[in-house]
Amino acid sequence: MRIGELADRTGTPRRLLRYYEEQGLIVPSRSPNGYRDYHEGYVDRVLQIRGLLDAGLPTRVIKQLLPCLNSETPAIHIPDPTPETIATLEHELERITQRIQCLARSRDAIADYLETTRRSRRPAVVAVAGSRATPREETAGV
Repeated sequence: MRIGELADRTGTPRRLLRYYEEQGLIVPSRSPNGYRDYHEGYVDRVLQIRGLLDAGLPTRVIKQLLPCLNSETPAIHIPDPTPETIATLEHELERITQRIQCLARSRDAIADYLETTRRSRRPAVVAVAGSRATPREETAGV
């Protein structure tokens, strides 16, 4: 398939696919006219790359992990990990954990702000001269 079809099927801009190629994450073949040609397996590969990037892994680490990924499962299998590989993965795990904690704090702060804002914006229902005013009538000045 050509780059446009891969971009459409994965929701990945063409420029980003070219960047993945520059980083050595994908290596398409070339047709005689010079067009990139991607085999079917690149759909899953690009989705894996995007998932790992979304998780916060840098492309240099993703490049090391790609040969260890199975497209059927999200598991990483490294047959004989070197101490450097283990150290890299431990570092990335800690970085991701810190990022999750930061995101959780941000989520909680936004949720608290929204709750406070929603409570302060709820119109009070006040009886006007023996009748029952609705919130809409009160905000309209009736």
